[in-house]
Amino acid sequence: MTVRVVVAEDQSAVRAGLVLILRSAGDIEVVGEAADGEEAVRLARELRPDLVLMDVQMPRLDGVSATRQVVAEGLADVLVLTTFDLDEYVFGALRAGAGGFLLKNAEAAELIGAVRTVARGEGLIAPAVTRRLIAEFAADRHRRQEPDPGTSAALESLTPREREVLASLGRGLSNAEVAAQLEMAEATVKTHVSRVLGKLELRSRVQAAVLARELGL
Repeated sequence: MTVRVVVAEDQSAVRAGLVLILRSAGDIEVVGEAADGEEAVRLARELRPDLVLMDVQMPRLDGVSATRQVVAEGLADVLVLTTFDLDEYVFGALRAGAGGFLLKNAEAAELIGAVRTVARGEGLIAPAVTRRLIAEFAADRHRRQEPDPGTSAALESLTPREREVLASLGRGLSNAEVAAQLEMAEATVKTHVSRVLGKLELRSRVQAAVLARELGL
């Protein structure tokens, strides 16, 4: 299957490089390019791509706000490009429901692989930002004094199998890997993931993975 992608990046030279890399993959088609967040949302609405490759710092509408709109409207999955010093943006994108996070200095093969992974509906977090996401995710929920979904009735409502799937997400396993480990069909894994997200009121499997790691599952 061909993955249809909109690339949102305000620096034209960087955007051109991203487009060149993606077009080198035979199964990825760049269907649109955006120079700011507003244009990214507009193109997502018009073109309905499989994925939006989203920079976080852009004019008119930043990447976090654009991600929130794209995800809320169910227009596409979002893969966020970030750097080491943008933790607040990364966390904002996590809360907005981004499906993946990749560092801007990633190699071409990593970028292509990340696009394919997130387009399949499987989350991806660059290892360098995982620990920061977990710490900030926990701190934010503590600041807002929200009920901890890890100890609340929401988590308790998970079946033993759903808890196993949640733990597998925390280990960064793909649907195929979860299916092999738990000896079930991949379609069944997808069903369990959807139920876990619904019960825990999470927007993406990345949020579920971060939560599972925070809880030590």
